[in-house]
Amino acid sequence: MQYIDSVAGRRDKGGLRWGVESICDQLTGLGAKIAPATYYEHRTRKPTERELRDEELKPRIAAVHASNYGVYGARKVWLILNRERSEDEAPIARCTVERLMGELGLAGAVRGKVKQTTISDPKAPKPLDLVDRKFAPLAPDRLWVADFTYCSTWSGWCYTAFVIDAYARRILGWSVATTMTSQLVVDAVEQAIWTRQREGKDLAGLIAHHDHGVQYMSVAYSERLDAAGIKPSTGAVGSSLLTG
Repeated sequence: MQYIDSVAGRRDKGGLRWGVESICDQLTGLGAKIAPATYYEHRTRKPTERELRDEELKPRIAAVHASNYGVYGARKVWLILNRERSEDEAPIARCTVERLMGELGLAGAVRGKVKQTTISDPKAPKPLDLVDRKFAPLAPDRLWVADFTYCSTWSGWCYTAFVIDAYARRILGWSVATTMTSQLVVDAVEQAIWTRQREGKDLAGLIAHHDHGVQYMSVAYSERLDAAGIKPSTGAVGSSLLTG
């Protein structure tokens, strides 16, 4: 919306003025699908109760975080906010604090090293986003989401990849490894495909959504999806994690 607002009505080199419809056509052609009706709907709609609540909580979260030297994480900020809230105010959910701190770019102090799992190649071609943050399919095997995470063990770092059916929230495939190779995610989707095919399911037309990590952009992963008739889809970092 901000981009369309900045371009709409502008005249390039004395030519015709850019209109909302023509801008949306160009964006759709470039892979950023948006309809004029969607633009106008968002321009005229009123903010929801959640959005109003978020805007009221954000400065309070930022103030608590700053007053504690920027070292408090979501848990401690959440505890302080609930301790300081008035008696007639509804309790503040911890997941809300975590989400808003993420939007504000705030985080607590982290002991030890931080691992980065999503390493993308900006030059590599990427599949389009076929999901557009709509993680509520009407039936099973229409949308799978894939991601992997890590944890520290006495023997070193351990990585676990998951493939989840977005409809049933069921883990269909998983794998564990000590390295972040493409085989980690291939093994997870391989198990998911085997699980559904064993049940006699047809996976043709299914969408598998994941982030831009090089593991998911690998030839081995792409070929396995293609062999099963599954369409790849990519989104922003973390967009597929536990389907929201």
